[in-house]
Amino acid sequence: MTAVTKFEAARRGRWAMTAMFLVNGFIIGSWAPHIPLLVSRLSISESTLGVLILLFGLGALAAMPTCGFLMARHGSRKVLRSFALLSCLGLGAAVLAPSVWLAGPALFFMGGVVGGTDVAMNTNAVAVEQRLRRAIMSASHGFWSLGGFFGGALGGLTIQNFGYLAHAGFVTLVAFGLVAGAIPFLLDDDHQPKAQAHDARRTTMPRNPMIYLVGLVALFAMIPEGAVLDWAALYLQQERGADIATAGFAFAAFSGTMAALRFLGDRVRNRLGAVTTVRVSSLIAATGMMVAGLSSQPWLAIAAFAFAGLGIANLVPIAFSAAGNQPGMATGTGMSIVTTMGYSGILVAPSAIGFIGERTGFGPIFVVLAGILIVVCLMAPLARAADFVARQPAE
Repeated sequence: MTAVTKFEAARRGRWAMTAMFLVNGFIIGSWAPHIPLLVSRLSISESTLGVLILLFGLGALAAMPTCGFLMARHGSRKVLRSFALLSCLGLGAAVLAPSVWLAGPALFFMGGVVGGTDVAMNTNAVAVEQRLRRAIMSASHGFWSLGGFFGGALGGLTIQNFGYLAHAGFVTLVAFGLVAGAIPFLLDDDHQPKAQAHDARRTTMPRNPMIYLVGLVALFAMIPEGAVLDWAALYLQQERGADIATAGFAFAAFSGTMAALRFLGDRVRNRLGAVTTVRVSSLIAATGMMVAGLSSQPWLAIAAFAFAGLGIANLVPIAFSAAGNQPGMATGTGMSIVTTMGYSGILVAPSAIGFIGERTGFGPIFVVLAGILIVVCLMAPLARAADFVARQPAE
């Protein structure tokens, strides 16, 4: 295979992998409008709904390390293909569950296949970065955010006009069509260096502490994201006197700026390097969270959340790139550890934040989260492995 042919294969693989990010975000976004419907459809309480949502998160956290072990043996392409196809069935399984006893396993399954797809597609993105010799991770996450936006925006309208079953069928068909069209072009990363092949045969967790420190960076970056997602609107409404419509702009502004900057993040990282980008981004995010926690005016807090989104946007993509490029470690193994630790910040930490916030208020919590982002700034040198692709000589 010539150098030109390899580059063309990598370019097609990049867009195939991007389609996976788009579909994964689309499925998650499409699920969000169905959450309130579960309460009335299954006649359950909000506390029971909380347990069901927790099962979704536990499914994802259970699948992520499992996916890492599978990729160490079979490569990200094969594992991504399987999990992505199964994820197309996730929403339908959750929506068709006729009782709470079946909804629990269905949501665990949905969380597992969506979470497994997440690990596999991020691992495949690292392989594409290595082939193209440039960063593409932030833009990939931008497409995930874009998919989530379209899924959520279209979901409510489709359910209102055609019903929840029609919407679930529509999402399943669209997701399956995009995944099936992308699979033939996914990049094959089955051929690993000897050091990684040795790691692939291991069934124990890696002993290198660096991967767990990178996981802490991802965790500390995603806890603020989960806090804004679950508690910013309540904070503005109950503690800053905003009406419901105004409070809803908190996460919208945060996610909007985060998605927009992710499409520019790869250029920034290629120009400044991963370490400098993490330092600057974490300081921007810390400033935004600090102002949001101290502000007495709802719109100032919303603007601060939007500013924080600019900083948080590229922290996680860079952490994932660093995880996939750890020396002497299979890409899938490093990625599964960091994604599992990172997504705990969105799937598990918000429940603890809510418990504390009921007693202290959420303003002080956002100030503390600003301090956590300062810690991320101090840990920025751990992101140096993300520049591995830039240091490789061109073929």
